[in-house]
Amino acid sequence: CELWSEYDNAAEVRQEISGELPPGEIIFIQGPLSGGWIQDLAQGGRLHLLTDAELFGWSRPRPRRRSLARPSAPEESFADLQHGNYVVHIDYGIGRFIGLVERRLDEIQREFLLIEYADGDQLYIPVHQADRISRYVGADSSSPSLSRLGSSEWARSKGKAREAVEHIARDLLELYAERQTVLGTAFPPDTAWQKELEASFAHQETEDQIQALEAIKSDMERPKPMDRLICGDVGYGKTEVALRAAFKAVMHGKQTAMLVPTTVLAQQHFNTFRRRLAAFPIKVEMLSRFRSRSETAEIITSLVSGEIDMVIGTHRLLQPDVQFKDLGLLIIDEEQRFGVTHKEFLKRMRTEVDVLTLTATPIPRTLYMALTGVRDISTISTPPEDRLPVRTHVGLYDPQLVRSAILRELDRGGQVFFVHNRVQTIATMQHRLERLVPEARFTMAHGQMLEKRLSQTMEQFSRGEIDVLVSTSIIESGLDIPNANTLIVDRADRFGLAQLYQLRGRVGRAAIQGFSYFFRSAGQRATEEALQRLEIIAEHSQLGAGYAIAMRDLEMRGAGDILGTRQHGYIASVGFHLYTRLLSSAVRRMRLEMGHELVLPEEVRKTTELPPAAIDIPLPAVIPDDYIADRALRLQLYRRLAELRSLDELETIDAELHDRFGPTPNEVLNLLYQLKVKIIATNAGIDRIMTESGQILIDLPEKRIVPDIHAFGEGIRRSKRGLWLSMDIEGGWEKKLLQLLNHILENA
Repeated sequence: CELWSEYDNAAEVRQEISGELPPGEIIFIQGPLSGGWIQDLAQGGRLHLLTDAELFGWSRPRPRRRSLARPSAPEESFADLQHGNYVVHIDYGIGRFIGLVERRLDEIQREFLLIEYADGDQLYIPVHQADRISRYVGADSSSPSLSRLGSSEWARSKGKAREAVEHIARDLLELYAERQTVLGTAFPPDTAWQKELEASFAHQETEDQIQALEAIKSDMERPKPMDRLICGDVGYGKTEVALRAAFKAVMHGKQTAMLVPTTVLAQQHFNTFRRRLAAFPIKVEMLSRFRSRSETAEIITSLVSGEIDMVIGTHRLLQPDVQFKDLGLLIIDEEQRFGVTHKEFLKRMRTEVDVLTLTATPIPRTLYMALTGVRDISTISTPPEDRLPVRTHVGLYDPQLVRSAILRELDRGGQVFFVHNRVQTIATMQHRLERLVPEARFTMAHGQMLEKRLSQTMEQFSRGEIDVLVSTSIIESGLDIPNANTLIVDRADRFGLAQLYQLRGRVGRAAIQGFSYFFRSAGQRATEEALQRLEIIAEHSQLGAGYAIAMRDLEMRGAGDILGTRQHGYIASVGFHLYTRLLSSAVRRMRLEMGHELVLPEEVRKTTELPPAAIDIPLPAVIPDDYIADRALRLQLYRRLAELRSLDELETIDAELHDRFGPTPNEVLNLLYQLKVKIIATNAGIDRIMTESGQILIDLPEKRIVPDIHAFGEGIRRSKRGLWLSMDIEGGWEKKLLQLLNHILENA
């Protein structure tokens, strides 16, 4: 209607049509319709109804309810700790977790985490100090040596790791500082066409997608080169985010290049971009081995002349003969899949143009927090609306189950991926399947096929002309065929955990139930590690399981790959989580030294600031079995409670406990009181509060002046060691202790 009015035509939007329409009249009506129609009229002529789909080639989506963001995943599988798991205590080192145990001390029942160290020594950690412990993740899958209590060995290991992270922090900050001094392109605010493109998206954006887009646009509108990482689970909408960023760059007259790891993925992104941008005068091209030599030469010439606005390609884009007239944005999909030489080239690009990196490999939260302030990261962890978890089966290869799985998918009009990862025998497997399910149409795809043949095969499958695609793992990354919702993997025990998860992400990408079958050979024995991988993939089938799987993969393979082999020994000596915690502190300290005050999110601050006060006061502070019977849940809650750093957080979790488990028993109230003391003491700069000879000692240096102590009456005295509070004080020592701590905090 607005476009019609721009050409001086009279136009108004009506709510309904009443009576007959005279021939040639055009009327605008607003309402939800998926498509138009033509109706023959009794008096002759036809009535045409045209929607957005017929006029512009796309349909405006109907408003739908917005998905709520999912709660963030815990930092590691702390609640899953089992007897014998390796853990790291920040002060005492690497030990073996024995379990949750109760002990009676000074006539008070208390609960502890019991950890075993070298020579059979044992350490009882109060539950309110559970934040001092993390699950051990090494640099590889080998078992660590247990630390020796009372020796300086752990302090030395921690010191060496601290020195190592100083170098990493300095490198990160130097690259960050270099980017801050270079002037890039400051893109203008969104155009009307940008808004039209975004309105044409056929789905409702998730909250995470919206936040990621806002961050990207804010980066692009600044004069400094953007370097943002978008980290999102498989099928959670990273491509749409990238497409909108690319469109914004083109609207300002700049070119966009998108670098992807495989030719199959390049073809898919090319098709997606062309389809989404069909209504706009934007030229999109693809550069990969699917292109002939003459086509490649023509594309390269057009990039130099500026005729091509967007190009999507494999590492062919990084060759010296590929030049651009005015490149403004580089999008990199799964950077970790490229080689060292390519990564060096991309590192140089980061100081020249805006760079947006996409990854479906979730990074551990500790590393995410360590990089806060030196690398811009957005996470997309909310599943699209109507997404269903993929049902997962793991077991021995069963031909009859394969047949029934394929036929069930075909009966509902869908398609099937069958993954057989050996090129030498893939044709034999296809013939075997054709005999097993003669009702289905089969074809195969693998990386050694001729480019034209592979391209045609993938096009046929995406158009629905093929029922079952028998392929190698080339379908692993990013392939999106909404009609294919059953995945069958042969010899799944030969795949890595991350590969299995990526493969499963190929199905269940629409509001249709997806099915995945991971088979191992009945005639060959699988290794213990392979069986463990299959068990994990079956166990983690819920939406957003990528984070949990990434952490289990870290535990199985080690963390050496994430931060490079040079850090291998340091990660092994202190564990991945403590290592990244030290990195957080180093980054923050160096930013302060460089004069860049870093305002950190509360979650990051927890891992980088001074350790909280140690509290030992005589109260039965536990979560009783009859309140929460599940041991793993109690362990998780102890960890959450120990990580609290503000009274607001404490109030929130207090209300949550009451809501989930009912009225709070006295033992839990005591635990919450103890945590309140800990939070106030930490904020007041107090290192320790302990019980000694029937009195409570607040550990304060003699030089720390606390005025007006006499105002608190008898029962409080000062010594060189700190403030002493009598436990026989009138009105109860608990209330008096809080008053005293608040007084110290106010005068800090």
